[in-house]
Amino acid sequence: MEQKIAQGVYDFRIMREDGYVYVDKTDLLGGLVTGGRDAFYFISRPRRFGKSLMLSTLEYIFRGKRELFKGLAIDKLDYDWAEYPILHFSFGGIKAKTLEAFERNFCLRVKKVLTEAKCTWDEAAPPDANFNQAITDLAKQAGKPVVILIDEYDAPVGHALSDIKLASDIRQELSDFYIQIKECASDVRFLMMTGVTRFTQLSVFSALNNLNDLTMDSRYATLLGYTEEELEANFSPSLHAHADIMGLAYEDYRAELRRWYNGYRFARNSAVRVYNPVAIAKTIGPKEPTFVPTWSKTGRSSALINYLTMHDIETRDYENVCGVSESALDVCALEAIKPVSMLYQSGYLTIKDFKNPYFTLGVPNEEVRIDLNSLLLQYAAKEVDGETLRDAAGFALQKADFEAFFAQVRALFAHLPYGSTENRVPEAAYQRILYVLLSACPFRVTAEDRQAQGRADIVVESDERVFVLELKVDKTAAEALAQIKANGYAEPYRALGKPIHLIGLNFKSENHSLDDAVVETLP
Repeated sequence: MEQKIAQGVYDFRIMREDGYVYVDKTDLLGGLVTGGRDAFYFISRPRRFGKSLMLSTLEYIFRGKRELFKGLAIDKLDYDWAEYPILHFSFGGIKAKTLEAFERNFCLRVKKVLTEAKCTWDEAAPPDANFNQAITDLAKQAGKPVVILIDEYDAPVGHALSDIKLASDIRQELSDFYIQIKECASDVRFLMMTGVTRFTQLSVFSALNNLNDLTMDSRYATLLGYTEEELEANFSPSLHAHADIMGLAYEDYRAELRRWYNGYRFARNSAVRVYNPVAIAKTIGPKEPTFVPTWSKTGRSSALINYLTMHDIETRDYENVCGVSESALDVCALEAIKPVSMLYQSGYLTIKDFKNPYFTLGVPNEEVRIDLNSLLLQYAAKEVDGETLRDAAGFALQKADFEAFFAQVRALFAHLPYGSTENRVPEAAYQRILYVLLSACPFRVTAEDRQAQGRADIVVESDERVFVLELKVDKTAAEALAQIKANGYAEPYRALGKPIHLIGLNFKSENHSLDDAVVETLP
């Protein structure tokens, strides 16, 4: 029987009543909701990771809708299923170009939630004062403390990051609103706040000194996202059906699925990795006969895009970012945000290792790698259309049209900004830029491919061909080609049965351009 896989449903009741596959996380939620009166929680995760569904699930728990949870883990726990008054906010859609526009939109959003909860709204009072009064009134009327759920608490600030003054003003307005939770703490039964970024200077983190941050808590590393075991237990029929459509043995299919969509690690001291739920739904739901980027196609983080409109992003090696402290992962001063922290919190980097007190970060998986390198390409050469250049280069390489490919490489390097003091750019910098271009294409790309006789600079594998590239600076393309052949860089790929193209490239340091290129094709 075909499984119903939700691709755009985030309401727990609809998922349960309409028979969609629901990956049971209620054992973890049960531990939170039975945690006593200090149940004030925050968790940060990248966009489209199931935060809204989690809050919806919590809402139905606190509405006492036990019938929806029949057969789930929480139904077996010692929980009273009492109904509480609930205030459920979502601030993701609040975008404004002025503080006045933000205040107007924010006021309307808060008023809607409070009036739907049958709270009195004082037009003469600001949202924070109305929020404070609503908590007090609801608790008094119900004879029970209030449950507060806040989705995308940080979104209005992120939407405004291209204007730091506006973002700072919005942050202060939000702080005035969130601090009311502490003022009314005795009337609050439970709080869960979610967001993409941890703006640690937002007053909620200092004012709510009893706020439990679950973001890197090992116990909740899998609260959002799917583990390998959860994937197999819940989606096995769809996974096997998709493997058949792709013509892959099941283990080979799972290995490719893992390479494309797994790899997120969210805890310091737990090495468990999870899949992005949206990526899985949009892959095994349609069951197309290929793997393609999915998460990135649902949109990019507005905080990251607004940040990138005002800042350059380094074309560094993001596969291995070492020596990062935990404080460097948070967004503190808005005027001094670092690229690594924005990329990490947006989901483009994840934890690869942790040796107290430093993290090693890297790109989680193939679909993120493609999108990250598209971003790097777009913002590294702002005077050209990065997507058009990428597509032209990828298409030319796929068709083995090397003259067209080299033309795109020349165009890319011609538009890269180099400082006047950078007379000598190291060979690794040329390699990194070329790696960014190729990794933005849907190819399997390896930099510094370790082999018995040394390391090939870049190896690219498409469905039909293999390309082995070696780069030189102020030498000759012939020397680069000779090195490939002398060290047998192509030998490990002969067993694939595909044509192998050896490509030697030479760059000229005087003007940072592609000076010479040569290709030899092995049968």
